[in-house]
Amino acid sequence: MPSSGFILLGLVVIVALLFDYINGFHDTANAIATSVSTKALRPHTAVILSAVLNFAGALSGTAVAATIGKGIVSPSIITQEVVVLALLGAIAWNIITWLSGIPSSSSHALIGGVIGATVAGHGFDVLNWPGLYMIILSLIISPLIGFGSGYLIMTLVYFLVKGTSPGRANEVFRRLQVLTASLMSFSHGSNDAQKTMGIITMALVSAGMLSDFAVPIWVIIACASAMALGTMAGGWRIIKTMGGKIFKIEPINGFASDLNSSLVILTASSMGMPVSTTHVVSSSIMGVGTSKRIKAVRWGTARTIVTAWVLTIPLSGLVSALLYQLIHLFQ
Repeated sequence: MPSSGFILLGLVVIVALLFDYINGFHDTANAIATSVSTKALRPHTAVILSAVLNFAGALSGTAVAATIGKGIVSPSIITQEVVVLALLGAIAWNIITWLSGIPSSSSHALIGGVIGATVAGHGFDVLNWPGLYMIILSLIISPLIGFGSGYLIMTLVYFLVKGTSPGRANEVFRRLQVLTASLMSFSHGSNDAQKTMGIITMALVSAGMLSDFAVPIWVIIACASAMALGTMAGGWRIIKTMGGKIFKIEPINGFASDLNSSLVILTASSMGMPVSTTHVVSSSIMGVGTSKRIKAVRWGTARTIVTAWVLTIPLSGLVSALLYQLIHLFQ
């Protein structure tokens, strides 16, 4: 490989780890928003706990990495330039939504970025349509499952504590939230960090550094570390939105939401399905709130979140495509 090729590959790795870092602080709210808002955990304690368990979760497998790395486009077709521009498009969208306090999906942004840069560089024909359909289907279905199962779990929990005083029940569930927040952090790492592993491994295969798609151990550790460091930076704007603006969360609600979200995400990770942890957590909170009463959910905030869900893939894809065209305009 010529020296320029090594430089471009190095740039891919650096930008991918930057995306992973931003994903960490952008998605901190997924794991700890409810436990912080109910005062089950102090903010800085929650962030450190989340960072450690995000790291551990990222080491738990590579099935999702394989789906991302091979499911959108063949690694033998994609170029290092396309990967860099895909990541930059995703990073741009993440920063925009973070500044706005909108819990959009880093997963959608990454997938949209890859699609946009790939289509701009090679056209629609090179996309792996069966794999892409499966990825998009999992992203659509997972929040629906999160909403429905969140409603059911909260209903079951209400049934189990029937006759217990609200104060006593919330005190018990405030302590249990430490466990569910930990499980949620682990599940977040198990799915989200693997997406960046898949992108870097895709770039390594494309560059001829790997003959087969197998995630190297150094990629696993690097991605796990980048996400953990990003998590420690915190994402306080989005924590505020998810922790209280969807509906007023009490410890019993936070417990049910975190338990439900983590089970949905861990199941998806074990099946190699990339899901949006942001979507799953947001929909779980909505489902839990609806089980209390429909009017308990602030549907105006929910509508803003859903709008971001719908727009993320096309807009992040558009940013990546425009970057590709802009660069080639001056070549």
